[in-house]
Amino acid sequence: MMQVALIDAGGANLGSVRYALERLGAAVRLVRSAEALHGATRVVLPGVGAAGEGMRRLRAQGLVAPLRALQVPLLGICLGMQLLYEASEEGDVEGLGLLQGRVRKMAGGPGLRVPQMGWNTLQRLRESPLLDGIGDGDHAYFVHGYAAPVTDDCIASCEHGARHAALVQRGRAAGAQFHPERSAQVGARLLSNFLQWNPT
Repeated sequence: MMQVALIDAGGANLGSVRYALERLGAAVRLVRSAEALHGATRVVLPGVGAAGEGMRRLRAQGLVAPLRALQVPLLGICLGMQLLYEASEEGDVEGLGLLQGRVRKMAGGPGLRVPQMGWNTLQRLRESPLLDGIGDGDHAYFVHGYAAPVTDDCIASCEHGARHAALVQRGRAAGAQFHPERSAQVGARLLSNFLQWNPT
């Protein structure tokens, strides 16, 4: 059985992410310390809220260095994905640095409110096992006011005023800006793909 360490970074979505993973057959444990990562075959970093508070919590739990050194697949969700980057404009915060780039405040546009809240369309940018069964034009549920850039690490994007990263992957680190636990079949497929993913 897949052993998933679910990091408590202060997100209100912890329970729903845990339930979504358990429905797929994973054994999930809540993690608030580096020691609790031991034995995990997958690590999930969810988050809702501000980047500064998220990083403060990870530092207080002694998790920053262990997350940077992980040798198993890691999935960041929403704020958790943004914390994988080098930095965020939100409070001018240094992130984990597993992905290159800086998370910036969304500009929105005519008739577009920020934060983005609701369903949006995914555009596949390159092949990845994480996208198996997820089609170009499929929909996912987003709630965020800051966004990551579309770089070579971006495997799927979406548009809200400007194009931004929706799914990213570099080495063993991956991230979903949308909420898979609220994205119906697309979200369940992403989590299933993550549990089966074996990056080299």
